[in-house]
Formats: sequence, C-alpha cells, structure tokens
Amino acid sequence: MYKAKHAGIISTIVIIIVLVLLVFLTNVDVKNLSYAQSISTSFIRPVQNGFNYLGNKLKGNDAFFVDLNTLRKENEELKNKNSKLEEQLRELEIIKAQNASLQEYSVLKDKYANYESIPADIIDRDFSNFGSQLVLNIGKKQGVEVGMTVIAEAGLVGNVVSCTNTSSTVQVIVDASSSVSAMITTSSEGIICKGSIDNNSELRATYIDTSSEVLVGDTVVTSGIGGIYPKGITIGTIKEVVNTNNLTDRYAVIETAVDFSKLYTVLVIKN
Repeated sequence: MYKAKHAGIISTIVIIIVLVLLVFLTNVDVKNLSYAQSISTSFIRPVQNGFNYLGNKLKGNDAFFVDLNTLRKENEELKNKNSKLEEQLRELEIIKAQNASLQEYSVLKDKYANYESIPADIIDRDFSNFGSQLVLNIGKKQGVEVGMTVIAEAGLVGNVVSCTNTSSTVQVIVDASSSVSAMITTSSEGIICKGSIDNNSELRATYIDTSSEVLVGDTVVTSGIGGIYPKGITIGTIKEVVNTNNLTDRYAVIETAVDFSKLYTVLVIKN
C-alpha cells in the first residue's frame, strides 16, 4: 500500500513539471529564445573551432611527413651527385699530376739533352741518421744499372746503389756516407763534398787548398773525377766558410741545389 502511494506522488510531480514546461514554452518570447540560442552558440562554436583546428593540424602533419620523405630522397640524390663529382675531381687531379710530371720530364730532357737518360718518379724516401735514400719506379727492365747518376732539374741527386727489375734505390748526396768529387766554379779549385748526419739539405766541403780563396755564394759543381758523376752538374752554393786554428782543417758549408723534401721527378743518366 505504501508503494502504491509513493508511486502516485511521483506521478503527480512529473505531471506538474510537464505542465509547467508547457506553460513556459507557450508564453516564452521568441526574442528571448533567440538570445538563449546565441548564448549556446557562442559557447559551442569555440569548441567546434578547436576541433577544426586540431583536424587541420593533423592534416598538416601528414603534409609535413610527406615533405620530409621528399627531402630525404632529394638529399640522397644530392649525396650521389656529390660522390660522382668528387670522383671526377680525383680523376682530374690525377690527370693534372701526370701532366705536371710530363712537363717536368720535358724540361729535364731539354736541360740535359747531351745525356741519354731515363725519366723516373720517386715512390719512397728514407732520410734518417742511418742513411738518405730514394726509391724509384724504374729498374733493370728499363735499363737501370748500379752506379748510374741521378739528377733533377736543379742539379745532382745521387747515384743508384741497387736495383731490381722494376725499382731502384738511390743514395743521395746528403747521405752521411756519400762523397762527391767537386770544384768551385769561380776558381776551379777541387774539393770533396760529404753528406752530414745533422742536415738533409747541406754538405760539408773539405780538403780545401790552403791558398784557395773560398767565398760565400760560389757555385759548386761535379768535377768529373772519380768516375761516378759526369763533370759540370750543379751540386749547390757555398753558404758558409768555417775557419779553424789549423788552416788545413777549414771547411765550407754547401747548401744543396736540390730540395730533397720536394723532389718527385728525376732522370737516371745512362751514359
């Protein structure tokens, strides 16, 4: 009985609410309704705009990833082109180096036209306290023999001390055990030029005659005595004259005409 009474009360309340709504809707002013709609619209519209913005951003991200893939492909293509250009540049450098060597050979051939010679490139070098040597890219197959003189455009380099079929070892004049019979061009005085352990660009001239006047700047050339080097090949210039208490012990320092640190091309004299 209590449940029936309670249900009746609820039904009555619902009916009253419905009637109130009907009365309100019947008497409400249209202008006021429009105002309410505008309020709801002003609230809902920013939310809609926010969702639209997010949607556009997502679409923009898709475009961004598409552009990123395109950039990656273009970058890979540029890398490939750059590798090809670097390869072509290396080939060009090789051609330039070969051309420079040919020009140097031509100059050497013209300068030493009186000699029958073989052009060669230096493929290794060893300058130390134990010795000063160069290795050439020619050997017995090209006609090289032990004892042959090696020269550069600036002057004397040394002589061949050993050779294989395809390579040769040259003892240069600055080697500590090297000895070259030479003369001073201004006075024709004979001297002996020896290598030095301390310096790879200087020689020491000894056995200077006590009556000889040796001057700084004089040119020193091979004398042709001794049967190793032909006569008249430039060795260097006198850089310093060192006098001692004993006149017979004086010596001169000779700066070599050849810069061995920058030497790459030589000629081996056959005759």
